[in-house]
Amino acid sequence: MIADETLWTSLPVPALVLSPDDRILDANPAAEAFLNLSAKALNGAPVWDKVMIDAPLEEAFRRARAESSSLHVNDVDVGSGERPPLQCNIRFAPLVRGEGRMLMLVSPREMATRMTQNVSSHKAAKSAIGMAEMLAHEIKNPLAGITGAAQLLSMGMTGPDLELTDLIVEESRRIVKLLEQVEQFGNLRPPTLKAVNLHDVLDRARKSAAVGYGAHMRFVEDYDPSLPRTLADADQLLQVFLNLIKNACEVGAEGGTIRLRTFYEPSLRLRRTDGSQARLPLQVEVVDDGPGLPPEIAADVFEPFVSGRENGTGLGLALVSKLLADIGGWISVDSVPGRTVFRVSLPLAPKNAEEALEGER
Repeated sequence: MIADETLWTSLPVPALVLSPDDRILDANPAAEAFLNLSAKALNGAPVWDKVMIDAPLEEAFRRARAESSSLHVNDVDVGSGERPPLQCNIRFAPLVRGEGRMLMLVSPREMATRMTQNVSSHKAAKSAIGMAEMLAHEIKNPLAGITGAAQLLSMGMTGPDLELTDLIVEESRRIVKLLEQVEQFGNLRPPTLKAVNLHDVLDRARKSAAVGYGAHMRFVEDYDPSLPRTLADADQLLQVFLNLIKNACEVGAEGGTIRLRTFYEPSLRLRRTDGSQARLPLQVEVVDDGPGLPPEIAADVFEPFVSGRENGTGLGLALVSKLLADIGGWISVDSVPGRTVFRVSLPLAPKNAEEALEGER
């Protein structure tokens, strides 16, 4: 439906061509990914059946078509029956004046703002933990002494006194675990970037969870078998997926479901601080059916010391954000009660990395 097919397919935002009777004539790849529907499922369908907009737009849209004018609508929730809504800006414009065909562009605000926040989140994590990182080692030494002393005292105690020494030991060990997480932010070792098969890493994380903290959950694999390799540090990527799966397991009820989904989205790009853009077409989603994130922390969940769980350290997701920033990746989250989706976006491995991997075999 669009004369320049290359331009149409490379548009970075979801775009639809609408007929005079409000049916979808064409959908670009970004629209397919955004709505989680194929072009075959979209083409010919009434647009308002496939694109759910939380605003009364029909009358204003009809008026814009009749007048062959543009219509701009900002800050509305847009989704489909296949995915939860995102806050977006929408633009309608006539393709040819007087014909009745309209172009619809959807610009997810969360995509643009989170790309910027992902970079700043890395900086915030380093800034917030800088002092704790320097003190962590020194604090762990006296804690070890306190723990040992409490264990010695407990040998000659009973009743309430024994409960107190046990409490000292338990809390000291909890603080040590917290400090060990803090120290991970001080690991300045650059990632070892290689061509990595995402499904191999995901399977390792899933198997580890299934025999431990995720034994009460049901895992569903929804993989794109044709997905190319990414350029990443396999160990750091494993840590990312383990953290995300563990979070999902901890909020999931007995018999709950965790869905691991991979797919290719060619339109996603990350704007770097220098103004350049990086393509991040490889997508991994960890989807759970738990209660969702508390609304008051949803916007800051990747910042250090932000946690929605009692006794949570608030460092797990901050560490995930840091690890992904180190390898040029990006993470976002959509959460409503009953469905939380953590989405990891990663770059392609360059061809020379693939060839080097083949040569090692």
